[in-house]
Amino acid sequence: MKIEGPLTEENLRAEVWPLFSRVLERSKKSIYLANHSLGRPLDRTAQDIVAGLDAWYSGMNDAWEPWAAAMNRFRSLTATLINAPRPDCIVLKTAAGQGLRAVLNALPGTPHVVATEGEFDSLDFILRVYRDKGRAGLTLVPARPDGRFYPDDIALAIEPGTALVLVSSVMFRTGQVLGGLPELVRKAHAAGAKVMVDVYHGAGVIPTDVQAVGADFAVGGSYKYLRGGPGACWLYVRPDHLDTLRTLDTGWFAKKDVFSYERPEPPAYAPGGEGWNESTPPVLTPYQALAGLEFT
Repeated sequence: MKIEGPLTEENLRAEVWPLFSRVLERSKKSIYLANHSLGRPLDRTAQDIVAGLDAWYSGMNDAWEPWAAAMNRFRSLTATLINAPRPDCIVLKTAAGQGLRAVLNALPGTPHVVATEGEFDSLDFILRVYRDKGRAGLTLVPARPDGRFYPDDIALAIEPGTALVLVSSVMFRTGQVLGGLPELVRKAHAAGAKVMVDVYHGAGVIPTDVQAVGADFAVGGSYKYLRGGPGACWLYVRPDHLDTLRTLDTGWFAKKDVFSYERPEPPAYAPGGEGWNESTPPVLTPYQALAGLEFT
């Protein structure tokens, strides 16, 4: 698909709407106002999922080859979307919270985390549980009376010993785009803290560049604007952390030579992003997300 010139209702109707014919059938009965949450799937999404299943039916154990190709395609498209340096910086996850736990469990000791009170419930809940279980310290930065969050307030909450700063690039309750992220990251790094950015609420609708921001980690997924449904999430790990940090949230797909079934001591990790994998991945999830990522 290629549209010349500006988007108009005429060329959207001719070139884009046919790609969504199944879901647009419901528009004859109602108007869908939740595309900011569960985005409309493309017609091709169902076809891709069937292709993933067909690989199983026709190839049985040989299905792992096309499944691996789909996972790598998902990683490559996501890396392009957020300007990650290379595809293996993207680690497949089934939820953004899974990515947060992986990072928390890669930090030494009992990490102290600075976050805002505006984080999405899944990440916020994990942080509060880790705090209450004595697995992490937590400082939550409130919004100002105007309801907005400010990078300067977050930076002031960073103290010596802070291990991780967690912020959203877009606040889910208000839609506020948090400006000044690169400067906040520089201040956090100067204090010895790493930074995770939750880009879930902006990726696909505003430019997202993890390299320009300087983030150590980022989490996101395809549920919303990327039209990939639930479960198609990911963790971005900056290249210099891929082999220097190891998480307790691991599994046999993080092993070197996964299918060799060797058990060296100490455990031998796969290089790069593969070393951040967990156990057997949900192989159909990338298929459900590919059409939306390619469309975006």
